[in-house]
Amino acid sequence: MKKINIALITFSLLAFLPANYSFGQFIPNAPFKAASVSAPDFSLKELQGKFFQLSKQRGKPVLIFFGTTWCPSCRSELPLYKVIYETYAQRGLEVIYINIMEPRGKVVKFVTANALPFKILMDEDGEVSTDYAVVGVPTFVLIDRKGKIIKITHSTADLPIKKLFPAN
Repeated sequence: MKKINIALITFSLLAFLPANYSFGQFIPNAPFKAASVSAPDFSLKELQGKFFQLSKQRGKPVLIFFGTTWCPSCRSELPLYKVIYETYAQRGLEVIYINIMEPRGKVVKFVTANALPFKILMDEDGEVSTDYAVVGVPTFVLIDRKGKIIKITHSTADLPIKKLFPAN
């Protein structure tokens, strides 16, 4: 019986010990370093006809709101987004709204009806929203002064804007 137990233990160790080391590349107690991802550059037309290019905003933080006119959650976030604009635009935050694949006329009516004060950009073919992996609206993307993405979220409440503008 002892020989069978020793054989089973030996077999178990030989079978499972190598498998323990082959499950990924986890290193216990390794320091965590968050990946710093650059925001994909884009150029989109504003409602007024001018072009907006993200890379030309280097040196200032940018907050992007990807949305649509038909989205109830987008509408509920608009008042909070306006507060962010009123609070931080004067301190250097570039605040923009990117409409995804809707007709210009519909967007103009939406902007007028909601008195939107920030830049409105048209992602007519959905390419920019695809580049940012937008799978649902609203989607907010906060970008730092160096062009790195700080946060992608679906709620203005989750945006760490105060990190970019600490109290004096």
